[in-house]
Amino acid sequence: MFSRAIIGLALSGMVLASCGGGTTAVSADRRVTIANNTGQTISRFYGSNTGSDSWEEDILGSSVLPPGMSTTINFDDGSGYCTFDFKAVLSDGTPIVETGVNVCTTGTVTFN
Repeated sequence: MFSRAIIGLALSGMVLASCGGGTTAVSADRRVTIANNTGQTISRFYGSNTGSDSWEEDILGSSVLPPGMSTTINFDDGSGYCTFDFKAVLSDGTPIVETGVNVCTTGTVTFN
């Protein structure tokens, strides 16, 4: 009975809170699979928490994400945010932006 109470207290610490206008989670899996169904290569990809004023760095670096492929990215940037904005830049320079993605509850984001 005592061990159940300890486990219950530990689990109750993993609650959602609000901070700086973005949803945060104390302990959450922020890994999201990014799927490319655009028909073009994604040459650059950015993911910034909604509290950020910039796109930060290109997450793909020197890599690219070919059409029909996917990659899993951990969006745990240490800020505690769950809500992120994504920007994929296609090989022809076309940007595709997805805003307000909850990386704590979303498993896959598909770019079409």
